[in-house]
Amino acid sequence: MSDLVVIVYPTLEKAEEVRTRLFQLQKEYIIKLGDAVIATKSTDGQIQLHQVVNTTASGAVSGAFWGSLIGLLFLNPILGAAMGAAGGALGGALTDFGIDDPFMKQLAESIHPGDAALFVLIKEMTADKVIEQIKDYGGVVLQTSLTDAKEQALRHALAGAMESDAAITRS
Repeated sequence: MSDLVVIVYPTLEKAEEVRTRLFQLQKEYIIKLGDAVIATKSTDGQIQLHQVVNTTASGAVSGAFWGSLIGLLFLNPILGAAMGAAGGALGGALTDFGIDDPFMKQLAESIHPGDAALFVLIKEMTADKVIEQIKDYGGVVLQTSLTDAKEQALRHALAGAMESDAAITRS
């Protein structure tokens, strides 16, 4: 069973730093991610999702390759590549895995313009080690499916970083 964690950061850059750190932790086998998406809200209220994998682009590339190969067999590789790319792009656009896009857009409506919400789908993790690695980035927990104890530990750790930042700013 996977867990969903949504943390709001003041900027896209800060959310991207945390996402990058989570990918590094995944390479160290401390966490196993199912998906990690950043949602931002512009000043005019538009929600944009910053996905890690662009399924449309990867579908087009894959489709172009297979279309060329099949087109080569029928003596028309250019037409085959074009048809394959179009089909692959369509298939990629229709493919969605991980966190549901409409759900992310709906939840991101509640953030302030300029903020960034990091949506993380966690398959497995060593919670205490992950929290230790991301606590200094701060952030505000918007929603989780973690147990109450893990959610409170996360909220407490992130709040500690926010208080430290506020103390430094006042000095």
